[in-house]
Amino acid sequence: MLLSTMIEQLCWGMVTSIEIFVLTLLFSLPLGLLVSWGRRSKYSAISWLMRAYISIMRGTPLMLQLIVVFFGPYYIFGAHLSPEYRMIAVIIAFTINYAAYFAEIYRGGIESIPKGQYEAAKVLGYSKFETFFIIILPQVIKVVLPSITNEVITLVKDTSLSFVLAVPEMFTIAKQIAAAEASINALLVAGVFYYVFNAIVAFAMSKLENHLNYYD
Repeated sequence: MLLSTMIEQLCWGMVTSIEIFVLTLLFSLPLGLLVSWGRRSKYSAISWLMRAYISIMRGTPLMLQLIVVFFGPYYIFGAHLSPEYRMIAVIIAFTINYAAYFAEIYRGGIESIPKGQYEAAKVLGYSKFETFFIIILPQVIKVVLPSITNEVITLVKDTSLSFVLAVPEMFTIAKQIAAAEASINALLVAGVFYYVFNAIVAFAMSKLENHLNYYD
């Protein structure tokens, strides 16, 4: 196979990888914040439920979660799923997995903010909602951004796990080409694609960190 043809096929797979990456972040970042609130809830039932959710998501392999999300509706409810559900299952599994990690990152950031800031905001007449989104959250984002960056970089590589559900992302296509050609060239090219993708993400996150570093 010509190198140009191989790269063209891998680029199509890369589009799917980017789609998984973007949609996972789009859903898991706000979901993680909600889970973090639940984790810190004064209601023990909600707090316990969020603790259990986080423990399960972080304590089991993402590959297993992909399989459960995809096959679960059929074996539990007998639902007949369309082929398009493969991609939906990938997004659901990635979202609930990464939301658990983001929730703990958010929790650490929120708990690092001195309680005096909450008291000062109350004295100034801010509601709890305004206090969190105007005063606390901007500081939390700055504190947790390095940890979030690590998870985002990991997500770039984890998109390859969608091969478990036969979603034609870049790694799946690279394996198919390598098997057909009896050569690892496609896998090496895919490795370069992942490295460049990660480098771009790391650069963008670094710029964002520098922008938020108001001490400099």
